[in-house]
Amino acid sequence: MSRIGKLPVEGGKATLSFDSGVLTAKGPKGELTLAVVDDVEVKLEGNAVTFTPKDESKRARAMWGTMRARAQNMVLGVTEGFEKELELVGVGYRAQMQGKDVKLSLGFSHDVVYAAPDGITISSTKPTEVKIAGADKQAVGQVAAEIRKYRPPEPYKGKGIRYAGEQVRRKEGKKK
Repeated sequence: MSRIGKLPVEGGKATLSFDSGVLTAKGPKGELTLAVVDDVEVKLEGNAVTFTPKDESKRARAMWGTMRARAQNMVLGVTEGFEKELELVGVGYRAQMQGKDVKLSLGFSHDVVYAAPDGITISSTKPTEVKIAGADKQAVGQVAAEIRKYRPPEPYKGKGIRYAGEQVRRKEGKKK
């Protein structure tokens, strides 16, 4: 039995609506939609949503908690928003803004320009920090992962792009 799936999702400042298999959340930070799978039933009571599995199949029970968690993330996203921070570690590694895009100097022969997708805002207050913010938790994480992929942290010197607070396991270099 899903412990997460049992809990209702409270709308709070967001207004929730459900129509023909699509759950919609509107709030101060925007509007998000979620296509609910057929294995899960949705009940909208006031401004709270509850999920129940249609049957006792393994997929229905798995999707029960997943749909509830995704709905909760939608509500949090449209009310508060999500944010990820990246740190650039290395000599000459820096980031600067070019309009909505971020230009990264990562030791390549060229600069990498990353264009921000719709609904995501990228900012760089310091040359070694990049902040990614948006209402969709999955999209914020995806953008952070794509930027990090240009130069992941390496284990010998620790250079690269890392998440804020990430610990990089260091290896010992070769001995003479």
